[in-house]
Amino acid sequence: MATKDGRKFFKITVSRGRGQSPYTMRWYWPDGWSKRAAERELAKQAAAFELACSRGEIETRADKKRREAEEQAEAAKLKTVRQYASGVYMPTKETTLSENARASYRMFLDRHILPVLGDTLLTEVTPAMLTKLLVDFQRTGKAHATCVKLYNILNGLFQMAFLDDSIQINPMLKVKRPAPRKDEAAVDETEKAYTVVELRYILKCLENEPLKWRTFITLLADTGIRRGEACGLYWSDIDFKALTVTVRRNLQYTPSAGVYEAAPKNGKARVVDIGADTAALLKRLMLEQASTCMSRYCFTQEGSPEPMHPQTPTRYFRKFGKRYGVEDFHPHKLRHTSASLAITNGADVVSVSERLGHSDTAVTLRMYAHANEESIRRAGQTVRDVLRAGNE
Repeated sequence: MATKDGRKFFKITVSRGRGQSPYTMRWYWPDGWSKRAAERELAKQAAAFELACSRGEIETRADKKRREAEEQAEAAKLKTVRQYASGVYMPTKETTLSENARASYRMFLDRHILPVLGDTLLTEVTPAMLTKLLVDFQRTGKAHATCVKLYNILNGLFQMAFLDDSIQINPMLKVKRPAPRKDEAAVDETEKAYTVVELRYILKCLENEPLKWRTFITLLADTGIRRGEACGLYWSDIDFKALTVTVRRNLQYTPSAGVYEAAPKNGKARVVDIGADTAALLKRLMLEQASTCMSRYCFTQEGSPEPMHPQTPTRYFRKFGKRYGVEDFHPHKLRHTSASLAITNGADVVSVSERLGHSDTAVTLRMYAHANEESIRRAGQTVRDVLRAGNE
């Protein structure tokens, strides 16, 4: 037999028995050798090959592939936290997370988890190591919610590794969820929202601000929509006759993706009513915007049809707060305020939950339990007042 380039070779075959592919090898006829010399050497090679086969020293291609697959599977069990996080955990999570959530997960991994545990084998991570990571993180002064987020990511990573048999036990089962620091626990939930008097003061201060910001802040206080949802509003989303806005998108930003449109957080569009004053401001803003540029977005960059960057409001709110002495002024606090005032003044939780775009009422109840307690107390007082009136 010969190869395409003319090299002569002999194919040596050793049977493995009925139904199994034989062992095979090639022995190439050296240039210049006579036929007799080649046949003599071939016999030696065949005898040596047959002996090696009988000793189990030779494997077929199928055997080789099977062995390599087994070796790879065994090696895969010895993954470091970094290898597992980048090769299994994040690719799995990224199929269901939003771009913003993906960026958040990557940030926690790259900055806080992998520098500490990245080169440690999954099987060697202990509850004590994880507890120390969380305690050290909390000692840096991070907010309780941020510490809980780190805990949840760690728990998700090791639970996934446990379920796919990469580890035999999830070490996070023996790690306590971070508790608030004493100074955090002392903060009353009502401080997440402004009082009626504080909100009135903020709206009064707006009279000195540019129309775009008067409209933006009034809209957030009126509706409780998110910062990114306001940035993502089109003029076509405003119904001036019905006095409603339809929240269809959430403008987001990550360093990797830039500014992009995403669905609202719960994935569903919703219609939110607005007051006549808010609608009037939006009309004025639409006319002002049309005099400089045409844009489908309600809130744009200065002199440009491009949407306002979703992080711009946070910077503006910070400056506004310093100018007028409004403590901790940021967009999300207006959302808390809108919801809290609605509940404490008689709105039912289901309606508030729908207005905020929460996935279910349990989220609303958890976030505004303090406001709901006040509503419950007021309801109880109403019953007492009715009974008292009947006895008079």
